[in-house]
Parts: sequence; C-alpha cells; structure tokens
Amino acid sequence: MAGGSPCASCKLLRRRCAKDCIFAPYFPPEDPHKFAIVHKVFGASNVNKMLQELPDFQRADAVSSLVYEANARKRDPVYGSVGIICYLQNQISQLQMQLAFAEAELLCIQMRQERSLANQHVIDIHEPSSLFCATASPAFLNP
Repeated sequence: MAGGSPCASCKLLRRRCAKDCIFAPYFPPEDPHKFAIVHKVFGASNVNKMLQELPDFQRADAVSSLVYEANARKRDPVYGSVGIICYLQNQISQLQMQLAFAEAELLCIQMRQERSLANQHVIDIHEPSSLFCATASPAFLNP
C-alpha cells in the first residue's frame, strides 16, 4: 500500500490493502486497467497463487508476462499470444521466400552478364588478329 492508497487489485476487489499485499508492488493504484485485464483473464486467486509460488526476483517478469498474455487474449480470445507468434512466423517464412527468389534472380542476372562478357572476349583461333602475340614468338621458343 503506497501512500495510504490501496493497490489496483485491492481497489478493484474492494478489500483492504495490507502492508504485505502481494499485488501492491506490481499493480499500482495509478494503473487500474493493468490488474483489471489480468483479473478478467486469469482471476485474482490464480494470479495470487502464481505469484506466491515464484521467488521475489521473478515476480515482476511474471506479472509483465501475464499482462501481455491478457492483452493478447483480449484481442484474440482463442489464440492469444500464440496467434501473434504464428502470424509473425508466417511473415518470416514469406520474407525468407521472397529473399530466396530475389537472390536467385540476382544470380541469374550475374550469370547473364558474365556470359555476355565472356562472349565479347572469345578468341577466334582462325583469325590471326585475335591471337595474342600472333606475330611475335616468345624468346623461350627460339633456341
């Protein structure tokens, strides 16, 4: 109980907020919506049990997760946060596929350019002007 004002959970549940209230550190009176959504999805009794089973240093993270999941359940009552995860995984798969297509297209373009350059520098052995040093014979061939 901070400054004489009951925490959001005690206020919503209409009970006196004790000094050792397990909800007080995580559900301040300034943010009543935070507890209201968690209470609606999980129930105050279940949240109380969960928090009591956890060591103090893990409780804040647990409350944060409960609030996140409760908000996800509000948006998607069937799948909750799993629906968000599936959506994002599908998006990643689609983007990976687009990237693979783009890389394949880039490779095709590079191969066409290399083939084009190679065709420009083909040496015609029947054409003396295309032979490298056709008129000069290397010194190591003359004994």
